[in-house]
Amino acid sequence: MPTPDTKHTRTDSGRDAPVLVDFGLQGGGAHGAFTWGVLDRALEEPRMRIEGISGTSAGAMNAAVLADGYTAGGPEGAREALERFWRQVSDAALLSPLRRGPLDILLGQWTLDHSPLYVAMDVASRLFSPYDLGMLAQNPLRDILAKNIDFERLRESPIKVFVTATNVRTGRGRLFRNAELTPEALLASGCLPTLFQAVEIDGDPYWDGGYTGNPTMTPLVRECSASDTILVQINPVERPGTPRSARDILNRLNEISFNSPLLKELKMIALLRQASDPGHAEGALWARMRIHRVTSEKMVELGVSSKLNAEWAFLCMLRDEGRRCADEFIAAHGPDLGNRSTFDLDELLEGN
Repeated sequence: MPTPDTKHTRTDSGRDAPVLVDFGLQGGGAHGAFTWGVLDRALEEPRMRIEGISGTSAGAMNAAVLADGYTAGGPEGAREALERFWRQVSDAALLSPLRRGPLDILLGQWTLDHSPLYVAMDVASRLFSPYDLGMLAQNPLRDILAKNIDFERLRESPIKVFVTATNVRTGRGRLFRNAELTPEALLASGCLPTLFQAVEIDGDPYWDGGYTGNPTMTPLVRECSASDTILVQINPVERPGTPRSARDILNRLNEISFNSPLLKELKMIALLRQASDPGHAEGALWARMRIHRVTSEKMVELGVSSKLNAEWAFLCMLRDEGRRCADEFIAAHGPDLGNRSTFDLDELLEGN
């Protein structure tokens, strides 16, 4: 197990060997295309080798698609698999009436706020449950996941995948690992209870994993040997101003609730790092952790309705923004990988 001050190892040719890294991927519907861009750039980087990924909702789907594609064709296979997945998500939405309204298109906005169907659906979700809507509540991602991921091959992937879903009965998060992953597990991780019926697995109903872990970080510490974890955060932690409209208030409440499990877990990790004895096996797990974060201010500009916008141009814009942010991170902090954290967890403890 690496020690807290582990540096880059050297290859026989004298060049730096890749640093083992883990990724923590948040959920956020179509905003997960930003994460696609981050991963696409990371897969090109010779200084990194991905060991594990913990993901929720769209983050879980990115993780599973990447790991399966990597198993089939290495980094380039993973990049191709991610693009193929997001392209099929967009293609499936071509026949959907849930599209931007003329005003949003005219103003160059990516939201669906003025889409008649979105407005009707938004109102209906407060009056009716997915069980009242019957077939309308079926998730169109089911077939896309089944077509794009070889789940038998995923079991043998060298990349460890951890997917979080929320058990409706117990209110607790459940982790699905490679051998347990199925289309149902991924759908459960992204099952918003106002849009879809709960996904039943082993006799229990499951909802979106964002309520209990977005993403869950602990398995990356306990079950992976990498000391560097890169968190890709697409749900804004801070948002300026006070929301006034009912829609903006609900959006901010969702952001807070979906960030809360992650912030609590990061605070716990910060406390454990401070209290751990590096000389003790369990303490060394926490003491050696190095945390990094990739995010974008552009995500603050996007409203909640854009999470349902699967237009290819929008997904490509998010992908390109993810690549840009990842490129900036690598340029600024590439040498820090294997050496030190670039995200100060101790700041989370201030004022507590």
